[in-house]
Amino acid sequence: MDAAQALADLTEISSQIESAALFGENGEVGASTFADEERAQAFVRAARELLDAAAGLRSSTSPNQVEVATTEGSVFVVRDAGRLIAATTTPEPTVGLVFYDLKSCLRAAAAGEDPAQKPKRRASKKDDDGA
Repeated sequence: MDAAQALADLTEISSQIESAALFGENGEVGASTFADEERAQAFVRAARELLDAAAGLRSSTSPNQVEVATTEGSVFVVRDAGRLIAATTTPEPTVGLVFYDLKSCLRAAAAGEDPAQKPKRRASKKDDDGA
């Protein structure tokens, strides 16, 4: 599935996510829930700055996931294989579930870009009795 469809599926299944954007390491937006491109770009820049700030707190490599919680809600950023997703949520989200949903969305979008990553369809087994 493409990035827009992966994001649509994410917002449909996760009631905690209010807005989200899929983007590349270069900041190019692949899909977003924002009404206009300017707002999506500003959100992506802020998400990148958040990752960079988190990286500055540790001497190791840049983090793969970050959550910032406020009284109004949380901001999540997840990186996987050169793709990123950032999302805002309602207050006090189920953190583990949101991270899982965001990672699943990234994988679904990646599978749409690379046919080799799509799950292969398994052949159905025939019943032993021939029915």
